[in-house]
Amino acid sequence: MNIIVCMKQAPDPEGPRDSFCINVEDMKVEPKGIPPALSLFDENALEAALRIKDADKENVKITVLCMGKKVSSAVLLKALAAGADAAVMVQGAEYGVQDSFSTARALAAAVAKIGDYDLILCGRQASDSNAGQTGILLAYVLGIPAVSLAQKIVPDSAHALIERVLQGGYETVKAPLPCLAVVGNEAGELRYPAMKERRLAKKKPTSEWAMDDLALGGALSQKVTLKRLFAPTARTRACKFVAGDALAQVLREDQVI
Repeated sequence: MNIIVCMKQAPDPEGPRDSFCINVEDMKVEPKGIPPALSLFDENALEAALRIKDADKENVKITVLCMGKKVSSAVLLKALAAGADAAVMVQGAEYGVQDSFSTARALAAAVAKIGDYDLILCGRQASDSNAGQTGILLAYVLGIPAVSLAQKIVPDSAHALIERVLQGGYETVKAPLPCLAVVGNEAGELRYPAMKERRLAKKKPTSEWAMDDLALGGALSQKVTLKRLFAPTARTRACKFVAGDALAQVLREDQVI
């Protein structure tokens, strides 16, 4: 079984708030001095793939697919150390800010170039844009079934049984292969690799492709256009200490009581 896990490189969510700059002219949020990291939701998708591999190590191959303007090898090394078998980077200066549909089109072209696949896993949403649309749109472009909010996937030779999270429980759906599952955080956090696995990861195969290497069939036209990007106005707060005897009077004046 060949599994492709789509993973996005995003700014490290542990970065401080004042390290992000709003570029109004180019309408971009630019991180300053924050190292890139794998999107946390995509790490859930990789963990779901690794659990499938745990049940059949000899016959399951996991390929991580990452696309962006400049993909960090160090970021992908984490996915390989965790247990992925290979990585594909698609990058190029011409890959700018894309909407979900154009991203899905580019990913679909990369999936076609990778070749045979049985299952595609995506995170619920990107940790930077939080759009949550690319996975479903990728299935649409590829013409395969999609299941959202997956927490567990059990494939066989022709189908996948997928536990899909509902409010207060879950349902199990059956989808024919190949199919795509959008994985939720219920799948679990990505396992932490040992030092030995980190060393071995450097020897695993990686491929670097440019956007021109993909058969896109035309320009990546966008269906959604960002009209305005701005930073919210910072509000000031004043704090004052009130003695116990005067507290009730202050609360009445502020109409709290």
